[in-house]
Amino acid sequence: MPDSLASLLTLFVVPQNLCLALLGLAILFLLLRLRRTASLFAITGLIWVLAWSLPATSIWLGGVLENAYPSADPQQTAQADAIIVLGGNTANNRSNWFLAYDKDTAISRLDTAEMLYKSGKAPLLLLSGGALEGNVSEAQGLAYQLRQRGIPEQALILENESRNTYENALYSKRFMEQHGLKTALLVTSALHMPRSIAVFTQQGMHVLPAGNPAQIYLTGMEPGLSKWLPNLRALEASRSILKEYIGLAVYRLRGWI
Repeated sequence: MPDSLASLLTLFVVPQNLCLALLGLAILFLLLRLRRTASLFAITGLIWVLAWSLPATSIWLGGVLENAYPSADPQQTAQADAIIVLGGNTANNRSNWFLAYDKDTAISRLDTAEMLYKSGKAPLLLLSGGALEGNVSEAQGLAYQLRQRGIPEQALILENESRNTYENALYSKRFMEQHGLKTALLVTSALHMPRSIAVFTQQGMHVLPAGNPAQIYLTGMEPGLSKWLPNLRALEASRSILKEYIGLAVYRLRGWI
């Protein structure tokens, strides 16, 4: 799939964008006096955004991804030659998409990587992520924060070029081979883990999931009507969920997984 088409799909990661596009087409068809077609597009757009505003939708579809590789206690995680930390979107560290951000309960990829390293699960941390903007790569940002947490410089390997999950795997494999490393613990969000594992496995790498705790599925919401009432936080969560499903589809079409 051409990059331009993939970029176009990412515009509709936000449900409101697709809704507005469909409403725009509905207005166009209405001007052309195609009332039935206009109604169909308008209703489809409204149903789409309403569906993604329901916690039930996020819990169900997000849960499919997050439950594929449940997070485990670092103490119970297997040993490996290295810990690979993916740098994408490390800011979204809230413990639960349906609760306000709380720094005391949020667990970031850095937290998980630090716990694994200090538990002696691997002697090296391979930090993967290029510069999204400016001259400082995500890997450099991760390295700085880990050094502040007492991780020694010699334990850090930086991969500063990757711009997406496919390149994370491609360049991480190169670094693993250069350093004679065979196995790795892969640290990323629970939602991103299925695509990450698939991409790294496709590259012939032996990686074990060591993801962050689920952010969507374990909502703590009371069963009943609350899951079926529109919720702005559910609409926020839908962006990350849709991004992963679109990513899986695009990567499959490109032969990356």
